[in-house]
Amino acid sequence: MNADARVMEHFPAVLAVEESDALARRFDAAMARRGYGLWAVETRADATFIGYVGLGYTEFDAPFTPCVEVGWRLAHAAWGQGYATEAARRALAVGFEDHGLAEIVSFTVPANTRSRAVMARLGMVRDARDDFLHPALPTGHPLGPHVLYRLTRAAWVAGRGSGLEPLGRKTL
Repeated sequence: MNADARVMEHFPAVLAVEESDALARRFDAAMARRGYGLWAVETRADATFIGYVGLGYTEFDAPFTPCVEVGWRLAHAAWGQGYATEAARRALAVGFEDHGLAEIVSFTVPANTRSRAVMARLGMVRDARDDFLHPALPTGHPLGPHVLYRLTRAAWVAGRGSGLEPLGRKTL
């Protein structure tokens, strides 16, 4: 998945197997440290691994950090089937219900319309004044500009009756 140019279109580079494995180890360590993190996502039908979704702690230098981000990366074959939205809703429930977070954010490059659509379906809101240049990328990099979406606990709770409700306690 991390070596697929379609999946990694909005990231600086595809990952080699070793880099992808190291990323998974970092996810595991973050989960152990914070009690939340990025989970492997499998299909219900046959337990095929299709990617990851969950919560990550972000500390890079930006006006909105440190923060907790909901994020996802799915294999190309899993796109457009609602997996990211379903799993991200569950991640939001974990963040707001189990960990008492006040706000969860998500961000991406402006051209990543698929992820931005997921953010909107989750009830997240963008304020263009929050957009930023990603500090991990050099000045002028085409993937530097990012849009930021936010969801407060209060907005999440209020959205429960509008089709934005969390999934509850079920296995994805």
